[in-house]
Amino acid sequence: MGWWHIGTDTLAGSRFVVSPLAETIAALKVLHGASGDHPGERAWLAERLPAYRRRLAQEPLDALLVRAAIGATWNADFLTPTPLGEGEPTFEEELTAVREAEPADAVPQLEVAVGGPVPEPLRSAPDLPGRMAGVLDWVWRETVLPEWPRRRGIIEADVVARTAQLSVGGWAAALDALCPGKLRWLGDGRLQVNTRTYPPRSIDGGRLFLVPVTPSRGWVSWEGTERSAIVYACSGALAEAKGGTQPDALGALLGRARAGVLVRLESPKSTSQLVALTGQGLGSVGRHLKVLLDAGLVRRRRAGRSVLYDWTEAGAVLVRAQTRRGPRPGAQRGGGRVTAP
Repeated sequence: MGWWHIGTDTLAGSRFVVSPLAETIAALKVLHGASGDHPGERAWLAERLPAYRRRLAQEPLDALLVRAAIGATWNADFLTPTPLGEGEPTFEEELTAVREAEPADAVPQLEVAVGGPVPEPLRSAPDLPGRMAGVLDWVWRETVLPEWPRRRGIIEADVVARTAQLSVGGWAAALDALCPGKLRWLGDGRLQVNTRTYPPRSIDGGRLFLVPVTPSRGWVSWEGTERSAIVYACSGALAEAKGGTQPDALGALLGRARAGVLVRLESPKSTSQLVALTGQGLGSVGRHLKVLLDAGLVRRRRAGRSVLYDWTEAGAVLVRAQTRRGPRPGAQRGGGRVTAP
């Protein structure tokens, strides 16, 4: 397995970073794979994939480049630059790192990504990083930017929840929860970053960035020992169709909007996270939480600077009973596609 050795100073100085470029790269990976891991991704693909395929059909060299850069087991380094971690750069500012990558290094990096020789058209093409920047710019403008406010809200809500988890369980618990089954705190300053057989790395003295994205695609990257990044999928991001997934009977009992808040509280969530996941306004979510609190279906607790809500035993029994019961014969479940607010 691949693992990093992280010193206490590096761990203490690590931080969450919102990256429009990382979100765009993750979206490109979903488009390239042409399959979604949850309903939200599948709805997004149904809307965006045809235009992406037309774009590649018009530029066959771009299609070859994307296939090689994403690779079988590794990403080409120029595709996934490590964030600088300074301020909040725009997508265009972040894209500079791709556009200005050294063209002479591109083919060797592609060979690592594909695990062998790359197609001849790529070997003789000039400025592959600049061409990749053009692909990413298209993916951003056509598939991510139209719903960036919603995606950013989910990312920021995830950061709030992870920070709260960090304050309660410490770094071991917070890191274990980022990518279950792949990323795990091993103790003694060792962090397993994937399940592949790679030599261990030491990032002592460098900076570690944790970068959430809404698509279910993640990766690691680094710039020497100075900067390292773990890109991970937000918990529950874009997984639900607009309108919620609550059982019909529960919606009839509580109202669909209130039931939509309740069913999402199996794991603790903040008000801002519920706003991002439900698409409801802050005031509406607050009113629903008050009713659910008064009814004894949810509880409230403080974690650092955040206030988190989750089910009481009564709330868990109610939701799970309705979930097991399922829809009435002939009833139709609610749903739809994910859209920007």
